[in-house]
Amino acid sequence: MRICVYAGSNPGADPAYAEAAADLARLLAQRGIGVVYGGAHRGLMGILADAALEAGGEVIGVMPQALVDREIAHTGLTELHVVASMHERKALMAELADGFVALPGGAGTLEELIEIYTWSQLGLHDKPMGVVNVNGYYDGLAALLDHALHEGFLREEHRAAMHAEPTPEALLERFAGWKPSALGKWL
Repeated sequence: MRICVYAGSNPGADPAYAEAAADLARLLAQRGIGVVYGGAHRGLMGILADAALEAGGEVIGVMPQALVDREIAHTGLTELHVVASMHERKALMAELADGFVALPGGAGTLEELIEIYTWSQLGLHDKPMGVVNVNGYYDGLAALLDHALHEGFLREEHRAAMHAEPTPEALLERFAGWKPSALGKWL
């Protein structure tokens, strides 16, 4: 079992973001759940990878060759898949994962999260998704999704598919209830 984690390539201004990344990594490792992520050694991505590895977890990175060439790839991962494009990166990350979590991040993190959310709406996957809403980081996204629901651009079942919890542990508990057949996998 593996969780794809989208996270910033910067650590962010609030130390709570790095703490949440490390907490998520340790929690996944403790539960025997591997990490799939973008493969970088810096920012929240690097903190996530290092903490998971230190806790004995599996960490699989997926990175386009152009970014490897810029020397931002983490060299100590369990596996690093080098692909040709960002499109291939996102597809392979989705294929390798049993669920999706977004930590705080910028445009790239949001783009990846929204794409996988869209894939869920289109029926391309039925895997749990959510954000670790550290200190309300994703409150604006939740408000936008609620507004889209209210204005008739989003169905209730699609809005309900995107979970938001303040801690990694609370989010994984939410995932445990995703569907009865998955209950044992997430606990």
